[in-house]
Amino acid sequence: MNIRRAEERGVANFGWLNSNHTFSFGHYYDPRFMGFGPLRVINDDRVAPGGGFPTHGHSDMEIISYVVEGGLEHKDSIGKGSVIVPGEVQRMTAGTGIRHSEYNASGTDPVRFLQIWIQPEQPGLKPGYEQKSFYTNAGETGFKLVGSPDGREGSVTIHQDVLLFAGRLAADGELPQQEYTLEEGRIAWVQVVKGELTLNGNQLKEGDGVGIEAAGTLQLSTLNNAEVLVFDMWGKQRHH
Repeated sequence: MNIRRAEERGVANFGWLNSNHTFSFGHYYDPRFMGFGPLRVINDDRVAPGGGFPTHGHSDMEIISYVVEGGLEHKDSIGKGSVIVPGEVQRMTAGTGIRHSEYNASGTDPVRFLQIWIQPEQPGLKPGYEQKSFYTNAGETGFKLVGSPDGREGSVTIHQDVLLFAGRLAADGELPQQEYTLEEGRIAWVQVVKGELTLNGNQLKEGDGVGIEAAGTLQLSTLNNAEVLVFDMWGKQRHH
């Protein structure tokens, strides 16, 4: 297990945006942290009221937006627009090219979201997006598949061999812990979104991430109500 502590991440602060980069991004570069398997970016973004990213372009990337607090307003060049709120996951396939903007939907409250980039299994995909709700209220717990290559179990479709799980573990609730089996040939990245938990005895807090490169059982136990993302990925990048 390779633990990436929250305070070791790259930092970008532009006033309207305070961002922590788990992997190299923008002006932050660390050759030890260029990504993990097909997982290329995890940016923990906090956007001030009224702030946001003006229209800009992407290509050949699967971009996941996971809102933690507040609302994120999204508009893109294929005519799609929405507000993403906690409990929802949006997947955007940049493919041959897409332009979009992301703004804090509120003029009074900040928004916090994770911006996740995954390298697609092949270049030149048709641009598109998908947005689904997985938790209906703030107090709901559960360990749910929210992204997969084939959209199984109602998850969003990620064009790569990645299973993305979201977990909400409640210390005094029905789901204080979760066990997950990582199969041979697979790797995993665990990102703590909120709260505190232990992963196979290692204590983790908000913003910490862990890279796992060996098959076996992952034991997640909350110390304080925790929210976590688990990426289960094929260990070698496959190109078609």
